[in-house]
Parts: sequence; structure tokens; C-alpha cells
Amino acid sequence: MSVFRNLCAALVSVFVVLSAAPLTAQDATAPIQQLLQVHGDIIAKSSRRTIGPAIDALADSGLPEAQTVLERWQAKEMWQNEDTGLFVFAEEIDRRTIRTFDVASGADLGTVPDDGFKQLKPNSGIRGMIGAALVRFQLNDPNPVARHAALNAIERDADASHLGALRAVRDTEADPELRVRIDRLERLLTIQFAEADAERIAAIESFADDLGVDVRAALNPLVVTAVDVATVLPDDPDVVGQIVPGSDDLSTASAYDLLVSKGFAVGRISRDAQKAALIANIDGDQVAGIKVASLDSETARDLAYAALAAQGSVEPAATDADVDAALAAHVFFERYRSTAPAVAIAAQAVLTGIENKVAVNQTIDLGLDALSLASIYFLAAIGLAITFGVMGVINMAHGEFIMMGAYTGYVVQLFIPDYTVSIIVAIPLAFAVTFGAGVAMERTVIRWLYHRPLETLLATFGISIALQQLAKNIFGTQARPLTAPGWLDGSLAFNDIVSISYIRIAIFVLALLFLALFWVVMNRTRLGLEVRAVTQNPRMAASMGINPDKINMLTFGFGSGIAGIAGVAIGLYAKVTSEMGSDYIVQSFMTVVVGGVGNIWGTLLGATMVGTLQKGIEWLNPSNTLAAQTYMILFIILFIQFRPKGIIALKGRAAEA
Repeated sequence: MSVFRNLCAALVSVFVVLSAAPLTAQDATAPIQQLLQVHGDIIAKSSRRTIGPAIDALADSGLPEAQTVLERWQAKEMWQNEDTGLFVFAEEIDRRTIRTFDVASGADLGTVPDDGFKQLKPNSGIRGMIGAALVRFQLNDPNPVARHAALNAIERDADASHLGALRAVRDTEADPELRVRIDRLERLLTIQFAEADAERIAAIESFADDLGVDVRAALNPLVVTAVDVATVLPDDPDVVGQIVPGSDDLSTASAYDLLVSKGFAVGRISRDAQKAALIANIDGDQVAGIKVASLDSETARDLAYAALAAQGSVEPAATDADVDAALAAHVFFERYRSTAPAVAIAAQAVLTGIENKVAVNQTIDLGLDALSLASIYFLAAIGLAITFGVMGVINMAHGEFIMMGAYTGYVVQLFIPDYTVSIIVAIPLAFAVTFGAGVAMERTVIRWLYHRPLETLLATFGISIALQQLAKNIFGTQARPLTAPGWLDGSLAFNDIVSISYIRIAIFVLALLFLALFWVVMNRTRLGLEVRAVTQNPRMAASMGINPDKINMLTFGFGSGIAGIAGVAIGLYAKVTSEMGSDYIVQSFMTVVVGGVGNIWGTLLGATMVGTLQKGIEWLNPSNTLAAQTYMILFIILFIQFRPKGIIALKGRAAEA
């Protein structure tokens, strides 16, 4: 029985040995294996400081297996036979067994124990270097997505090897978009890595009209300067210009420290250190032959210390007079320090031109922002201009009509999932809802408070609070989404600096449409004629058969309806909450008052003025928007002191109110 067991054990051992033996002989003479053997020692050590030549050798070898080797190495799937030094690909079967493959042919070499193999585990730094090398292969990939990914990788972490790879594929790239990106990247890398100054200068000058941030990032390191000093200003090509000690560019202390570091002057000593040195060298009642009692001034102590230095008792130190004399005897200047002077001068010239263009485009971008904000304020204020101008009613609940319009749009989107259709439906529906709410408010409250501005203000303020609480009870306190259609996503970008979102463009267009609509209603319809008559002289209008009470009701409803449409527009980019109306009520009143009460053109000018002023103050003080709003209100108050009737004064009842 024991003999049988021994026989079975021997057969199992033979089976294990046979199953572990390679099924296919490894090709040790393959070119890719030979290349790996040349760099085998540094590959095995996997040190980021030394691995570069091995990775470059694989990437530049032109061997078809090189890309696979780099990819499998990066994925930690390459192993080395510790006995033979040969490299293989391997997959772990279990904790002690691996299946090996030939690096040249990919042939299955069999399943073996992992005892005699070492797994190559490149760290993140080495994997990044391998990834950079793989970019060269990806640039020639037939899949455009892979080539895009390669260019993205170069943009993130470029090195000198990528310059040649980009040049190699620049003329053969068939995709126009990719060709533009490759050309741009090639020029950027030429600035950084090309050896010939002429090439770098030509690449620099090609970006003279480019406002890209990446261009400035490439040029700024070339114009880095260092402060230097000499007895006369040198006539070297890398000298940028002279600096005066004590200016913002160079303090007096830094200038003198530079003199000391260059060996042009002796170091200074602090007063405390000087005092300690004098005390340490007191001999009787004297220091270096000077009476201690006479050392009652800084000048006397400087003389005593200088005498000690002359005797060799202390280290020499400069006095204030020495510092002034040394600074006056030398010239301080800046010189380029990071590259050849011709390259730095070309980079500085292009950077100066770019910075000037950037300033102009930033002004244009600020103007677009101001215009966009003005259109929002115009939409928010146009309804208030109608009610305030025609009726003289200070409606503190106007912001809540904006809020009601925004919530109307939100409710519509709950039932109509198509965002484009929902917005088309929401605009007239918001007008109808807020028109009805405005008419109800005028009939129940406002009509009893005409010519009583204080009571009207208090009543509408109370209504404002009540409407906010009602919205909280219905919709909750969390912000609700009012989603813009997909075709309003993104921005219209003119360059890297000037852009404006499509939503704001839509709001601007909507503001223009309302301006045109209001003008037509007021100047081309009977309602507009009656409204203007009541505005100018309500008693005379009544004697002509016009019902001022009805006109007031319709006008208030019309102004409230426009506020509802403004709420839909504003809700597309702002948060929809019960308090959203309060964010616009102050600006709306400022817009109406500054422009001229009751005048649509004045409202337009007022919105433009308020929007431009707010954006300008925010640009001057970007870190504190609350302070910017405070300054804007103060400016408006001062403006009203000089022009109390606004930019365009209206004659009639509104002007008299």
C-alpha cells in the first residue's frame, strides 16, 4: 500500500514539473529582448532618476513591439527572470503561479511558479514618464480619439522628446482640427525646447496676435530677470534697464545686500550687535582710545567701532555713510537670466503686445458683462417703471412678481419635460399669472391708497413678506431648478478672454423685444394713448371719456405681467427661491429713479448706467461685492442730488409726484 502511495506521489510530482515547464521556448535573440537586456540593470532598479534613457531607447527604437512593452510595463505586467535576466509578460494565476508570454511574439511560454521571477512595479513617476513616451505612438494611432488624447497628454506634461514627435506627424495629419492643434503645440514646444535661437524666435513671433493663456505661460519664463550691479551700466544685450535703489523694484537694503554678496562692500552690523562689540572691548574708561562717556550718539559709536575694526579687534562693518557712498558709486540693473538675450527680447516684445491686447479685450469683456447685467436689470425694472411712472405707486412687492414668474416656469417644466417647449409655454403663462395677481392686488389694496405713498409702501411691503411665506409653504425653502434648453448651454467665445453665455444673450434679446413691444403698445395702440393721457393729465383724460381707474388697473397688471416674464428669464441662470425677488428690488428702483420715472428710454439708460457702474466697481474691488454695492448706492444717491428727476425727466403727474 505504501509502495502505491509513493508511486502516486511521484507521478503527481512529475505532472507538476511538466505543467510548470515552458510550453514554448523564449526567443532571447529578438531585437526587443536584446534592447531590454542592454538597459536591463536600470530597468530592474526602476529609479526615476536613471530610467529615462531606457524609456527613450524603447520609444525611439522603431520596433513594432516597443509600444506593447511600454504599455505592459506601465501596467505592471512585465517580469524579469532572475536566473537568465530575460524579460517576459506575465499574468498572475494565483499568489504563487504566473502565466508568462514572450515580449517579442506574445507567445504563451507556459505557467510557472513566480519564485524565480521579479515583477517590475514602476512608481507613479516612472509610469508618468512611460505615459509621455507612449504619446509618440498615440500620435500615429489611426483612431482620432487616441490622437486627441495624445495631444491632451502633451499639453499637460510636455518634454523635449515630444517636439520631434509632433514635427513628424504635423504634415501627415489628415484631420484639420488635429492639424491645427499639432501646429500650435509644435510652436509652443519649439519655444521651450528648440536648440536654435532662430527657431525659437520665429515661433515666439508667430504668437504675436494670440491671447491664449498657454502662450503667456510659455513666454513668461523667458523674460525672467535678475538684479545685477556694476560700477557703470554695461552695454550687454541682455541688460533690460537700470533700477534705482529705494524704488518699488529694489529696496535700499536689498541693493546693499547685493553689493556685499558681490564683494563690493562690507556687511552692515545691527545696532545691538555693535553695542555688544563696543562693550566687549571696553578698556578702562575707553574703547579704542575713545572715552566711553562720549559714545552718546550713533555717529560716535560708528567711529569707535571703525577704530576697533582698524585694530583688528572686530570685523569691519559699514556705517550709514558707507552704505550711502557705496550705493551712489554703483549702478543697479536687471538682466535676462533664463535664456539667450535675443530670445528674451523677442519674447518681451510679443508679451508686451499681448498684454496690451489683453487689456483691450478685458475692457470689451467687462463691457459685455455690464451690458448683460444691464439687460437683466432692465427686464426686472421695466414693469416697475410702468407702475411707478403711471401711477406713482411704490410697489415693494414687485420682486415677488418676478419670483412668481420664475416659479411658474418651474411648474411648467414639471409637466412639460421638453425644455424648449416648456419655456415657450412658460413665458405667456407667467405673464397671465402675474397679470392676474397684479390686477387683484390693485383692486384690493392699491386703489384705496392712491396719493398716500407711505401707506402704499408699507402695504406692498407686507404683501411682499406674505408672498414670500406663501412661496415657502408651497415650494419649500430649497432652490428649485428652472432649466434652460440645451441650445442655450455654453458661451459664445470670441477669444480666450472675451465670451458671453448664450443664456445672457437670450436675455439681452428678450430685453430688446420687450423694449420694442413696450414702444409699440405705448405709441401705436389705443391703450398706450390712454395710458400716456392719464400719465400727463388724469383729470383732462377723464374729461375726454377715458376711465383713469380702469387704466390704472390695466397698467398695474401689465407691469406685473412683464415682471413675471422677467422672472422666467432671470430664473434660467439664477436660483429660484422665495427670496429671489429681493435680490432685484433695490436695483430695479435705482434703475427707474436714475433713468427717469415713467420713461422707458430713461429706464433703459438707467439700467445701462447701474449695470456698468456695478461691474466697474466690482472690477476695482473684486474681493468684496458687498462693498461694491454700497459704493454703487452712494454714487446713485449723489447722482440724484444733482439730477433728482433722473436722466430723462418726465412731464406730468409722475414728474410732480
